Amino acid sequence: MTQADSPGATLVLGGARSGKSRFAEDLAENSGLEKIYVATAAALDSEMADRISVHRSRRGSGWITLEEQLDLKGVLARECRPGRVVLVDCLTLWLSNLIFAEKHVSSETASLCQAVAALQGPCIFVSNEVGLGIVPENGLSRSFRDAQGRLNQDMAQVCRQVVFVAASLPTLLKPNLQPEIRL
Repeated sequence: MTQADSPGATLVLGGARSGKSRFAEDLAENSGLEKIYVATAAALDSEMADRISVHRSRRGSGWITLEEQLDLKGVLARECRPGRVVLVDCLTLWLSNLIFAEKHVSSETASLCQAVAALQGPCIFVSNEVGLGIVPENGLSRSFRDAQGRLNQDMAQVCRQVVFVAASLPTLLKPNLQPEIRL
């Protein structure tokens, strides 16, 4: 199945508290399809538990929520099909989970991208854009920022549509016309 033949995936990028999750949820709501929410976060402390609660209450009861911290490829294979939309929120936490589980990030990213290219139903991925700020001061943070940037680049290649959200305002990045460069 080529990208043009696939039901398509959408990548929604943005900074922290940019409105990207709400935008992605609205896309799913407006699809008219059965809605599956794949949560990659684990409630490891009270602050994260509060965030999860806010997201869950905002979505309401029309969603089926699945929690999966590592095996996105497996959940996509099981859940993506015609008649439903799957929303994965978020790839940034998934990446953190991979790193903490000492998984091979580049092979897991490649595996996810292969799964996206073979989707049998529409899917929306939410991911943080972390490369717009200052260079982190320590090696682990720099390594994470670099891995997140590569993940976003790879996902943008296999997704039919890419949207950047800032201050809750979406900007379509893909599909786009190649800009004409003039000197």
